[in-house]
Amino acid sequence: MRKGLLILMPLLQLFCYSQNKQVLYNFTSIPQSLLVNPGADVSYKYYFGVPLLSGVSANIGSSSFSAYDLFADNGVDFNDKVRNIINKSSPNDKTQVNQQLEIFSGGFRVGGEDSQSYVSFGAYQEFDFLMYFPKDLAILGVDGNQNYIGKSFNLADLNLRAEVLSVFHVGFHKRLNKKLVLGGRAKIYSSGANATSTKNSGYIYTGQGTGTNLYTQIIESNLELKTSGIGKFTKDEYEGSIPGDIAHNTFLNGSLGLGFDAGITYNIKENLQFTASILDVGFIKHTKDIETLRYKGAYRYDGVNPNFDAVNEPENIFDEFDAAIPRDTSYAKYTTWRPVKFNSSIQYSFGESRYDGECNCKGSNETRYLNGVGAQLFLMTMPETPYAALTAFYQRSIFEKLDAKVTYTFDPYSNKNIGLGLSGTLGKFNIYALFDNVLEYKDVTKAHSLAFQFGFNFIFQDKK
Repeated sequence: MRKGLLILMPLLQLFCYSQNKQVLYNFTSIPQSLLVNPGADVSYKYYFGVPLLSGVSANIGSSSFSAYDLFADNGVDFNDKVRNIINKSSPNDKTQVNQQLEIFSGGFRVGGEDSQSYVSFGAYQEFDFLMYFPKDLAILGVDGNQNYIGKSFNLADLNLRAEVLSVFHVGFHKRLNKKLVLGGRAKIYSSGANATSTKNSGYIYTGQGTGTNLYTQIIESNLELKTSGIGKFTKDEYEGSIPGDIAHNTFLNGSLGLGFDAGITYNIKENLQFTASILDVGFIKHTKDIETLRYKGAYRYDGVNPNFDAVNEPENIFDEFDAAIPRDTSYAKYTTWRPVKFNSSIQYSFGESRYDGECNCKGSNETRYLNGVGAQLFLMTMPETPYAALTAFYQRSIFEKLDAKVTYTFDPYSNKNIGLGLSGTLGKFNIYALFDNVLEYKDVTKAHSLAFQFGFNFIFQDKK
């Protein structure tokens, strides 16, 4: 048990990153930038993404250590490495994995050749996992309680959520005048599997008793785990395929929900632009294969041994514990809210250039600029304090149909997060690739965070 916890705790912490897409944000030569700001100044006659390849992204990271810290062949005992990681981590460290796969996407202009109204649509699959580091439980699992007499281990450290879902969406954006672009996007969520345990409380305490070698054990427990789409997999009679059944549930066969995005682009001056967006304001009503597990109660034991293990526990201790803190199972529906994300940026452009031929999916201003510098703010709701990141960026139109973007981001996980994005179009075929923390790729084992996104689209524009 302890050996498993030794491995599990740090491995989970390896996957820790946000859903910030600072390289993609306002990179308007890429149609997928509409997914992070439905009010982005993106124009096209029509476009469509290559199915399953138009948007592939993953975020991976660690807030306090790298894989090298855990697996380096440096003569340090593995158990000591784990303890070092636990000791320098805090309950505020967050563990997160986010993966997205765009299944299909497209868009078209509505209202004629002179119209500046656009529709976009698509569907993508997403996996999202968030866990706060359960430091007290990690210490208890690795070292036990014998050396922590008088310490209260906080059960509220157990705070996590995980979900596999698909999102079907349709958006509309319109350039109202030379200064203002507004957009919105409606979403249908389909959850294939969900696990939520974010409102736990209680403690485990071992104190010195009144006599020699006597101890007092106190456990106050209020633990809850809500699941949907998972319960049937735990049944002995289940004989299906878990990946196949989750995939089946994910595409409109699971629990459903609704949400929306909204965005704006405002040109303060011809070369000074403000943007903002709010994403995933929505919920999912979990109604299928629901199961909620609760461990609520209080337990007290006065005895000669403070350790919880099957060898040393007095007779009937487990029966008494089960009676004091019983497992309760219910099947009530529940609602979860999507993590809301907010983006905002200011950009100053310079170096005028007038292209001939087709426009490059960058809005309808006649004057275009080769260079842009600015800053972007990203916020995301979490069960505890919000996540925040600040990015400085530089964009450059290298050629008429080749654009680049470089970012430098300050976030809770890194102080040297340099990102790089490239978008190029050959004929009608658009290719883009975006990378975060590019300095870490020289040795990924020492990386604290990595993120990437790439995709392929066909973009059709009007001739000038």
